[in-house]
Amino acid sequence: MLNTRRARTAHLLLFVFIGMIIASSIIGWVTNRTVTGVYEKVVADGLTTAPNPFAGVTPLYYLRNAVIYVVLIGSLMAIVLGVQATLRDRKAATTDLVLSRPVGSVSRLLGQLAGLGVVLAAAIGISFFVSWVIISVINGAPLGSADTGRVIIFALLSWVLLTTFALLGMLTGLRSKQETTALLVPFVIWSAVAFVLPQIGTAARPVSLLNPVPAVSSTGGYFDIVSMVTGPVSVTEQFKSASSIILQDTAVTGNAAFSILILVGVLAVMTVIVVATPRSRMRSGLNE
Repeated sequence: MLNTRRARTAHLLLFVFIGMIIASSIIGWVTNRTVTGVYEKVVADGLTTAPNPFAGVTPLYYLRNAVIYVVLIGSLMAIVLGVQATLRDRKAATTDLVLSRPVGSVSRLLGQLAGLGVVLAAAIGISFFVSWVIISVINGAPLGSADTGRVIIFALLSWVLLTTFALLGMLTGLRSKQETTALLVPFVIWSAVAFVLPQIGTAARPVSLLNPVPAVSSTGGYFDIVSMVTGPVSVTEQFKSASSIILQDTAVTGNAAFSILILVGVLAVMTVIVVATPRSRMRSGLNE
């Protein structure tokens, strides 16, 4: 936590993430105002009798673009923070000093994870609170308890996803022999999970994977079978699915419980893998 407060790179990543989450709500507000203004002029000129496109949207509509920012920017931020957390000890050779005290390796790693969890929770909490305020301004009144609860659940789910990628960064920071490899490997894994696996299972175009809703296979046959394997592994698509249902996006239907279970399960598995790192590996140096 102290290192995150001091490091400029960490500051930049946190500010970009918070700024983009807030910007997603601001963009929704500007869109609402612009479209509504044009609609009122068209109605005044007697050119349409159609209802305002924003008349029937839910207040949480303005938060849906935050889903893709969590997947793209938040995940990369979490990876960098995770790599730095474990790589810093190896570079400074402080692990031997820490482990010479009555502290076990599992406790040490869980402590680092707890620190990262607090940092991520703070970033998510700030960004979503400001978004809640912006959406309340758009709505003309504070969000009700039901919608506020959905925002909180979405924030918690975002924390689960980001913590999972932070664990991936911690793992490569512990296992890699070089600093560049420690950063490169998790980025490659993230790109495969976020883009390659969904495309294999759905044949979706890469640009469609940048949407806040999960890709849907429209070809059937082979891709339906493959998606049964790649779907649960692609945690980013599961996050999109669960988040869209929580935020009441009409483009996605179903039950979010299965996707949430997968996300929590992957987080638990990654935690076990990281804390199972041998003491000798934590004390290993880097080949610069």
